[in-house]
Amino acid sequence: MTPDTAQAILDKMFAPWIRALGPKINDISAQGCVMTIPVTPQINRVGDIVCGQALAALADTSMVFACFGHLGGPEPVGTVTLDTQFLRPASGDSIRAEAEVTRAGKSMVFTRVTLIAEPSGKPVALATATFAR
Repeated sequence: MTPDTAQAILDKMFAPWIRALGPKINDISAQGCVMTIPVTPQINRVGDIVCGQALAALADTSMVFACFGHLGGPEPVGTVTLDTQFLRPASGDSIRAEAEVTRAGKSMVFTRVTLIAEPSGKPVALATATFAR
Protein backbone atom coordinates (compact mmCIF):
# COMPACT_ATOMS: atom_id res chain seq x y z
CA MET A 1 0.00 0.00 0.00
CA THR A 2 1.33 3.42 -0.93
CA PRO A 3 0.74 6.67 0.96
CA ASP A 4 -1.45 7.87 -1.95
CA THR A 5 -3.60 4.73 -1.80
CA ALA A 6 -3.94 5.04 1.97
CA GLN A 7 -4.82 8.73 1.65
CA ALA A 8 -7.54 7.89 -0.88
CA ILE A 9 -9.01 5.35 1.55
CA LEU A 10 -8.96 7.92 4.35
CA ASP A 11 -10.53 10.61 2.15
CA LYS A 12 -13.29 8.32 0.89
CA MET A 13 -14.14 6.01 3.80
CA PHE A 14 -13.50 7.84 7.10
CA ALA A 15 -15.97 10.00 9.00
CA PRO A 16 -16.26 13.65 7.96
CA TRP A 17 -15.13 14.91 11.37
CA ILE A 18 -11.90 12.85 11.08
CA ARG A 19 -11.31 14.27 7.58
CA ALA A 20 -11.97 17.77 8.99
CA LEU A 21 -8.76 17.39 11.02
CA GLY A 22 -6.86 17.54 7.69
CA PRO A 23 -4.91 14.29 8.14
CA LYS A 24 -2.15 13.53 5.66
CA ILE A 25 -0.55 10.13 5.36
CA ASN A 26 3.17 10.66 4.91
CA ASP A 27 4.32 7.04 4.98
CA ILE A 28 2.78 3.59 5.31
CA SER A 29 4.43 0.19 5.29
CA ALA A 30 4.35 -3.19 7.01
CA GLN A 31 6.22 -1.47 9.86
CA GLY A 32 3.59 1.19 10.50
CA CYS A 33 2.22 4.55 9.48
CA VAL A 34 3.28 8.19 9.78
CA MET A 35 0.58 10.82 9.44
CA THR A 36 0.22 14.49 10.32
CA ILE A 37 -2.53 16.97 11.07
CA PRO A 38 -2.12 20.74 10.91
CA VAL A 39 -2.64 22.71 14.10
CA THR A 40 -5.61 24.99 13.38
CA PRO A 41 -7.87 27.24 15.46
CA GLN A 42 -10.63 24.61 15.08
CA ILE A 43 -8.71 22.08 17.22
CA ASN A 44 -7.12 24.51 19.68
CA ARG A 45 -8.55 25.15 23.10
CA VAL A 46 -7.84 28.06 25.46
CA GLY A 47 -4.14 28.92 25.41
CA ASP A 48 -3.64 27.77 21.80
CA ILE A 49 -3.18 24.16 22.93
CA VAL A 50 -4.44 21.29 20.78
CA CYS A 51 -7.41 19.64 22.49
CA GLY A 52 -7.06 16.10 23.74
CA GLN A 53 -9.99 14.89 21.65
CA ALA A 54 -8.17 15.81 18.43
CA LEU A 55 -5.00 14.10 19.66
CA ALA A 56 -6.90 10.93 20.59
CA ALA A 57 -8.63 10.89 17.19
CA LEU A 58 -5.25 11.25 15.44
CA ALA A 59 -3.80 8.47 17.59
CA ASP A 60 -6.65 6.07 16.83
CA THR A 61 -6.71 6.86 13.11
CA SER A 62 -2.94 6.49 12.71
CA MET A 63 -3.01 3.13 14.49
CA VAL A 64 -5.83 1.94 12.18
CA PHE A 65 -3.59 2.78 9.22
CA ALA A 66 -0.65 1.02 10.90
CA CYS A 67 -2.93 -2.05 10.94
CA PHE A 68 -3.71 -1.57 7.24
CA GLY A 69 0.01 -1.28 6.44
CA HIS A 70 0.84 -4.38 8.45
CA LEU A 71 -2.02 -6.39 6.96
CA GLY A 72 -1.20 -5.30 3.40
CA GLY A 73 -4.40 -3.35 2.79
CA PRO A 74 -7.62 -2.13 4.31
CA GLU A 75 -9.34 -4.70 6.47
CA PRO A 76 -12.21 -4.04 8.88
CA VAL A 77 -10.77 -3.39 12.34
CA GLY A 78 -12.60 -2.10 15.38
CA THR A 79 -11.06 -0.32 18.34
CA VAL A 80 -11.33 -2.50 21.46
CA THR A 81 -9.10 -0.44 23.75
CA LEU A 82 -7.50 2.99 23.44
CA ASP A 83 -5.22 4.26 26.19
CA THR A 84 -3.72 7.73 25.79
CA GLN A 85 -1.14 9.45 27.97
CA PHE A 86 -0.79 13.20 27.46
CA LEU A 87 2.81 14.20 28.16
CA ARG A 88 2.80 17.97 27.61
CA PRO A 89 0.65 20.65 25.98
CA ALA A 90 0.56 20.21 22.22
CA SER A 91 1.20 23.26 20.07
CA GLY A 92 3.11 24.25 16.98
CA ASP A 93 2.44 23.98 13.25
CA SER A 94 1.42 20.32 13.09
CA ILE A 95 1.22 17.09 15.04
CA ARG A 96 2.99 14.00 13.63
CA ALA A 97 1.81 10.51 14.55
CA GLU A 98 4.30 7.64 14.30
CA ALA A 99 2.26 4.44 14.68
CA GLU A 100 3.35 0.80 14.64
CA VAL A 101 1.91 -2.66 15.09
CA THR A 102 3.51 -4.43 18.05
CA ARG A 103 1.74 -7.75 17.51
CA ALA A 104 -0.87 -9.07 15.10
CA GLY A 105 -2.81 -12.27 15.62
CA LYS A 106 -5.75 -13.88 13.86
CA SER A 107 -8.35 -11.91 15.78
CA MET A 108 -6.50 -9.03 17.51
CA VAL A 109 -3.91 -6.41 16.52
CA PHE A 110 -1.90 -4.50 19.14
CA THR A 111 -0.50 -1.06 18.28
CA ARG A 112 1.24 1.98 19.73
CA VAL A 113 1.83 5.54 18.60
CA THR A 114 3.88 8.56 19.58
CA LEU A 115 2.41 12.00 18.81
CA ILE A 116 5.05 14.66 18.18
CA ALA A 117 4.61 18.44 17.94
CA GLU A 118 6.30 20.06 14.95
CA PRO A 119 8.53 21.93 14.53
CA SER A 120 9.78 21.36 18.12
CA GLY A 121 10.03 17.58 17.69
CA LYS A 122 8.80 17.08 21.27
CA PRO A 123 6.55 14.13 22.08
CA VAL A 124 3.18 15.35 23.36
CA ALA A 125 1.31 12.05 23.80
CA LEU A 126 1.69 8.29 23.71
CA ALA A 127 -1.12 5.86 23.01
CA THR A 128 -1.73 2.16 22.70
CA ALA A 129 -4.73 0.43 21.18
CA THR A 130 -6.06 -3.04 20.56
CA PHE A 131 -8.11 -3.71 17.44
CA ALA A 132 -10.41 -6.61 16.65
CA ARG A 133 -10.11 -8.03 13.14
